[in-house]
Amino acid sequence: MKLSDPFGTAPSKPPFRESVSTGAPWHNLPRRRDWTIGELLDQTIARCGDNDALVMVDRNFRMSWIELGIEVDRVAKGLMALGVKRGERIALIAGNIPHWVVIMLAAAKIGAVLLPLNIHYKGTGIDFALKNSGAENVFVVDGYRDEDYVKDLYELMPELKINFRGDLHPRRFPNLKRVFYIGGAKHKGMYSLDEVKDLALEVSDAAYIDRQSKCRPQDVVNMQYTSGTTNFPKAVLLTHAGLVNNSFWSGACQNFTSRDRLCIPVPLFHCFGCVLGVVGALNHGVTMVLVEKFNPLSVLEAIAKEKCTAVFGVPTMYIAMLDHPDFAKYDLSSLRTGVMSGAVCPVHRMEQAHSKMFMREITIPYGLTEGGPVMTMTRYFEPSIHRKCETVGQALPGMEVAVIDPDTKELAPIGQEGELCCRGLYMKRYYNMPEETAECIDENGWLHSGDLGRMDEDGYFYITGRLKDMIIRGGENISPKEVEQYIGAMEQVKDVAVVGCPSSKYGEQPVAFIQLQEGASLSAADIEAYLKPLISWFKIPKYCEFVDDYPKTASGKIQKFKLREMAAKLWPDA
Repeated sequence: MKLSDPFGTAPSKPPFRESVSTGAPWHNLPRRRDWTIGELLDQTIARCGDNDALVMVDRNFRMSWIELGIEVDRVAKGLMALGVKRGERIALIAGNIPHWVVIMLAAAKIGAVLLPLNIHYKGTGIDFALKNSGAENVFVVDGYRDEDYVKDLYELMPELKINFRGDLHPRRFPNLKRVFYIGGAKHKGMYSLDEVKDLALEVSDAAYIDRQSKCRPQDVVNMQYTSGTTNFPKAVLLTHAGLVNNSFWSGACQNFTSRDRLCIPVPLFHCFGCVLGVVGALNHGVTMVLVEKFNPLSVLEAIAKEKCTAVFGVPTMYIAMLDHPDFAKYDLSSLRTGVMSGAVCPVHRMEQAHSKMFMREITIPYGLTEGGPVMTMTRYFEPSIHRKCETVGQALPGMEVAVIDPDTKELAPIGQEGELCCRGLYMKRYYNMPEETAECIDENGWLHSGDLGRMDEDGYFYITGRLKDMIIRGGENISPKEVEQYIGAMEQVKDVAVVGCPSSKYGEQPVAFIQLQEGASLSAADIEAYLKPLISWFKIPKYCEFVDDYPKTASGKIQKFKLREMAAKLWPDA
């Protein structure tokens, strides 16, 4: 074992015969935590009770772990009093507010299943999710931006204004029993959160403890919709044990302790915020500093005021903070670590995160919702800035990660490209989608990511493309990721996305959607001239479209399927 590798994941001699790596924990930490999220919360309260658990700078809100536990118990008992049973689904539509965390933990304590819904959903998205999931309960805030969730629910369920609370029987959602409003106002047919807490007195401590005793680590606790970068979202069923262990090790990769304070501006409804953020903080007693929705100034202010030691974000969030004209006004010297996820980070931006944001221990994870979510991750002690930018680290402890040849279905040799797959505490299954589940998890137990990659002799994984994103031009395979990395290295380029465009002659042609730095100027001819000496001629984009922004999921991922649709309209026969 290398001295620089206390995780034991990268033996140097002899090298791996095949590109498969088992993430092994280092000597003084447990391999697996067989706990429910409720048990984890109780242990954290006992260990860190008076420490800050939740903070929101913009509303002068502060709550200790003891106070959080009291609030969680009140909501959990209130839900029991209303008849919420084990296994019932609780849909939640809200931004990054303390109530989100309380409801998540209360649901876990009583064996219910949290269904976090995208805060950007319109009425049609809510309609789909409630129908598809069969949720029995739904919590909503007023709305988000121009969307009014209360109005949406009344339009979807006119029964709300007619039937008694708890006896809704809406025609559109036959499973739905209860609607809850997060706020002080009263709405016809909805329980307020205060009313739920008042009902806690109707449930005895003995009944509450008995309910918790029936929860098992392998029970489903989270029903997480995929972010929809390639197709319509699927509901992923995740367990207590999966979330507890995945977030424990992702937190360990950042060297988290109860002295850390984590700024969370990424959405809680996504695995990034919910698992790595909330459950990761539970595992290590980390203070959660919530930012309701991303704004670079709000994040900078939260970090500076609360002396945060870590912050989460996708590269575009870091770029927005670094490039903000008021960036220098904020003292970020308390920072040391965090997570940058969702896209490749240019080297010069990583250097800025190191030097200007003091995040020399920043980490890069890779994974997907189905993986629970992290499969691989760099470690806080990783000294190479190039490995942080070019790789996605080594297998997460407790995870077995492999590169499998898509054609032969065999383990690929070291350095050879194939599909990244994992075995471990990943999803239980897709909800009501047995065929899709069988396609995702093979007969050997490997969960298939759909991403192409390779592994080097030190156990570091590289993402090279996506199976479904692979462009096939006249029989030649083109990896969009490779072309994006070359174009992204141009100093005038802020971001780039390469997709395939239909062509009657070649089948597909590569095209690029490029976002330029402010004040920069480039043409398609400039891009072609730059790429000619660097990559094969057939990999050079046939067309370039310069854009101000991209269609994205709420977690910041570019929705390439929408770019392919745009490309087909812009260039009907490339």
